[in-house]
Amino acid sequence: MKESAVFLDRDGTINEEMGYINHPSRFVLLPRTAAAIKRLNEAGVKVVVVTNQSGAARGYFPADLVEEVHARLRQLLAAQGAHLDGIYACLHGPEDGCACRKPQPGLILQAAGELDIDLSRSYVVGDRYKDIQTGTNAGAKGIFVLTGYGRGEYQHFGHTWAVQPAHIAEDLLDAAEWIINDLKK
Repeated sequence: MKESAVFLDRDGTINEEMGYINHPSRFVLLPRTAAAIKRLNEAGVKVVVVTNQSGAARGYFPADLVEEVHARLRQLLAAQGAHLDGIYACLHGPEDGCACRKPQPGLILQAAGELDIDLSRSYVVGDRYKDIQTGTNAGAKGIFVLTGYGRGEYQHFGHTWAVQPAHIAEDLLDAAEWIINDLKK
């Protein structure tokens, strides 16, 4: 039987938003991130990161740096008893027209096929409107967090969005608790 999953944006949702992370030492988890992921792990929900990382295509850092940063992410989470079921990254630039760059659902569809995920019982969490669009495009519910770019983007542009989030959360832990409760319905 297919399982539920939470697809997480990376920068601004999991870790501090600071532009392009060009060294693993610049990767800093937001408060309560590990607790949120651990809570989802304990609830039996798969947790998958889906992230656009165009800095590699733009020549801001080598492509293998993305893997180094993700290794650091896994290490930081493991130290607090949390884990990810997968990490999927689009290394293309916006002009490449690929199917994997959010808001296109390519990364989520790939993960759903590889990890046996039921998208109709899944969620996409992020701090940008394109994350909400990605959820809709994949057939999942979009949850908007006010961390990273979230608070400003929602305050200034939320009223113009064609697709509204299923929930607006202060941070990832707030989102995780809402998701766990929603799955019980």
